[in-house]
Amino acid sequence: MAAPVTHYENFPVASLLCPPHLRQPIAALYAFARTADDMADEGDATPAQRLADLTAYRAELARVAAGQPPAAPWAAVFGPLQAVLRQHQLPVPLLDDLLSAFIQDVEKTRDAQGYTDRAELLDYCRRSANPIGRLLLHLYGVTGAQALQESDAICTALQLINFWQDLSVDIPRGRHYLPHADCARHGAGPADLQALRSTPDNARLVADCARWARTSMQSGAPLVHRLPGRAGWELRLVVQGGLRILDKVDALQGGSLHTRPKLHAWDWCLMLGRALAM
Repeated sequence: MAAPVTHYENFPVASLLCPPHLRQPIAALYAFARTADDMADEGDATPAQRLADLTAYRAELARVAAGQPPAAPWAAVFGPLQAVLRQHQLPVPLLDDLLSAFIQDVEKTRDAQGYTDRAELLDYCRRSANPIGRLLLHLYGVTGAQALQESDAICTALQLINFWQDLSVDIPRGRHYLPHADCARHGAGPADLQALRSTPDNARLVADCARWARTSMQSGAPLVHRLPGRAGWELRLVVQGGLRILDKVDALQGGSLHTRPKLHAWDWCLMLGRALAM
């Protein structure tokens, strides 16, 4: 059995809306990705230790995918994942893409590097977020090209939304996702961004990046009508959760540089209403 979801998320994960027979497979995928993400992000490990752990985790994925029994210290993650891989024939390269993105996160933070432009950041999203949507579509038995394209748009949007939501947390930790080209276009100086100052230039930069994420989410939203039954309804809440965070980012007018917007109970009521209207 996969561990229950305990982290704060902007959207439901393996909720009651999820088809019952897929809750455990989805929880197993979530545990795999969350464990690796925490390995890259949490605690006070050095970059060298994080990279060593992620490399070992990546090797364990290859072992388990080849049929070897899960080994310590991640048997609780890879045991349920191996069962899902066997039962559903999941594409292992998608899982490996996720790990390559987490490794890139550590390397860029270590080297104090950001992203040159949107194309470079989108390549990161292609590996850090889009595989999750494609894995879920595989579980749902949805394979159409249009559905895959819409899934990528939603997942990329969710990743971008997470970036703009977490500016106040990521920048002090040395993680810079605002593309340099966008910063230059809006006149947003690195000193002000590093100091988390809500200047007019920074506010325009954040607003533009939020519009980018919203456009991506809206382009993928028709996917909710392609997924069967409960899966489509859960995706409606995923989409609305992301859009609601963008509402909060917009309302802060650049203030997300120092204040992290979060969803509260009343937001979920609003999201449910908007989901019903999709």
